[in-house]
Amino acid sequence: MSDQSQSRPRKIIIDTDPGQDDAVAILLALGSPQEIDLLGITCVAGNVPLALTQTNARRVCEVAGRSDVAVHAGRAAPLRRPLVTAEHVHGKTGLDGPELWEPTMPLAEINGVDFIIDTLRREPAGTVTLCPLGPLSNIAAAFEQAPDIVERVQEIVLMGGAYFEVGNITPAAEFNIYVDPEAAEIVLTSGVPVTMMPLDVTHKALATRTRIEAIRALDTRVGHFTAEMLDFFERFDVEKYGSEGGPLHDPCVIAYLIQPELFSGRRINVMIETSSDLTLGMTVADWWGVTDRAANALFIGDVDSDGFFALITERLGRL
Repeated sequence: MSDQSQSRPRKIIIDTDPGQDDAVAILLALGSPQEIDLLGITCVAGNVPLALTQTNARRVCEVAGRSDVAVHAGRAAPLRRPLVTAEHVHGKTGLDGPELWEPTMPLAEINGVDFIIDTLRREPAGTVTLCPLGPLSNIAAAFEQAPDIVERVQEIVLMGGAYFEVGNITPAAEFNIYVDPEAAEIVLTSGVPVTMMPLDVTHKALATRTRIEAIRALDTRVGHFTAEMLDFFERFDVEKYGSEGGPLHDPCVIAYLIQPELFSGRRINVMIETSSDLTLGMTVADWWGVTDRAANALFIGDVDSDGFFALITERLGRL
């Protein structure tokens, strides 16, 4: 990122399916106005159905005292497949853990896909970064409906995929890509600069008990809400992987935009499997450069996890 781009906030659209880790990503963005200009939030079906993801996004904005943020409902299903959800990870609401309420801030009238299209046409070309935290259905639908916007996107920074870690929803596939592999293929072949946060990096960003307690110790509404979400969220991954805490997948996207020096990776070719029953949704990542396929993504492999959680805790403390 150039000094010029860091001198003013990065304009972003968060495309999301909250999800506890999605919620933390939204809060991190809202707590970082010097670096992040959040133009709006578009919701997609993924971790839970669309009715819940758009409700959860509004809950998170209300927790942060930011009812002014526009939240748009996008696609209720993948482009060409039935929806697969992940209540077994996130609970029946998607935000299990804290006591929840019915949000009072309204849902924006414009559809999320239309909002993405309209925003990219309105803002100067090359100034808007798309930040998908769930299945890529909204982004791909926007690209299909309005091909003129593709060249106007500054960058796509997404959470999805895996290489060494391979799958978390099937033996071969990461959840976000698996839910809508055709959408992922559209995005990865669009020509837009893409940075991917795969399981390889997010599984190094563990919300350990010490880190959760540091967030709780903020002793604010945001701090308690986040800690209660993470208390619930960690139980699945601790049981499944034997890890010291649940991985905070989605905040890696926002943290990368704020402090890219926390992360390292390499530019490689990534292709999406869309036809195999056995490996559907697999991100075939050419980490070792064994093909002649041109690089189409910066594939992140490592993170300074202490720096990552220090950033999250400090920025949540601003809300």
